[in-house]
Amino acid sequence: MSPTVPAPATSAAAGRAAASSPDTSGPEIAGPDTAAGRSVAPSTVLDREAGENSGGTVAGGPGTPSPGGPRRRFLSPRTTPPAGRRRPTRWGVVAASAAALFFAVALVWPAALSPRDPLALDLTAALQAPGLAHWFGTDEAGRDLFARVVWGTRDSLAIGFGATLVSMTTALVLGSLAALAPRWLAAAVDRLIEVLLAFPTLLLALLLVAVIGPSAVSSMIAVGIGTAPGYARMIRGQVLSVRRSGYVEAAVALGHPRRSVLARHVVPNAVRPLVAVVALSIGQSIVWASSLSFLGLGVAPPSSEWGALLEAGRTYVTHGWWLTVIPGLVIAALALTTTTLGKALQDSLERGER
Repeated sequence: MSPTVPAPATSAAAGRAAASSPDTSGPEIAGPDTAAGRSVAPSTVLDREAGENSGGTVAGGPGTPSPGGPRRRFLSPRTTPPAGRRRPTRWGVVAASAAALFFAVALVWPAALSPRDPLALDLTAALQAPGLAHWFGTDEAGRDLFARVVWGTRDSLAIGFGATLVSMTTALVLGSLAALAPRWLAAAVDRLIEVLLAFPTLLLALLLVAVIGPSAVSSMIAVGIGTAPGYARMIRGQVLSVRRSGYVEAAVALGHPRRSVLARHVVPNAVRPLVAVVALSIGQSIVWASSLSFLGLGVAPPSSEWGALLEAGRTYVTHGWWLTVIPGLVIAALALTTTTLGKALQDSLERGER
């Protein structure tokens, strides 16, 4: 009699396996569960990915957190404001523009603001405080201080513009030589700029005025040369940056003459970012020139230049505070005006470059 071989329990085992395993109607997809040796149906993986992208729960059950961690945030590209949307009003720029308009009128047509003669004497009205008859008061000789401030705008701005012209011209020459000259000459110019930077601006201006002599022209030259080293260093950096740019290298590779490349590409692109610095330099030059006049080394009396007004009023500071406070406030207002407009112009140029 042959031995009895037990039949394989195929039907019962297959039934239990079908009851315990999910429906895999497609190929297995690798996922978080397959790493542990379990098979995951494609529908389960798709449900889980949908739950991760939506930030909700996955198919594992209600309230089950997404195994992939926090959902990904996709940032939309920056959009520009609508064309019809207006920029917010910058009241500082508006106030600076109004002050600049006042100074411009005082420069071009001072009689429109003050028809009085700034040199007319009236001893009966000496040292009168500010009031309706005299808005800024009067000085020791009875001269109207408002008229003197208005008519002195021309002298002060002339010194400021002249000193800025001298400063920027000197800085452009020194900065260009330090960046473009042969190595031996560039090194010598660099040492000269460093020596000039070692002196404070006012001290250097005082030395030059002591050599030339006190006058309006000497104040322009002294302040211009005293402020030039800092601007020369800025221009040197700009020229070196532009010199290494791609369009300059392309012009050189195309065979353009060196002089044409410098005149058409290097110098204009190096100076353009410094346009805003010019506006800042005007106010700074007026402050330095007023300092020289206050020390008695600037414009001599009876000029109505603002620094000369400060120097003349310090003798009566205990009896007529307005003789020093009001000219000082006017100088500060002009410096603040040029600084604000210069910063606004710089911001506008930077937005245009973007």
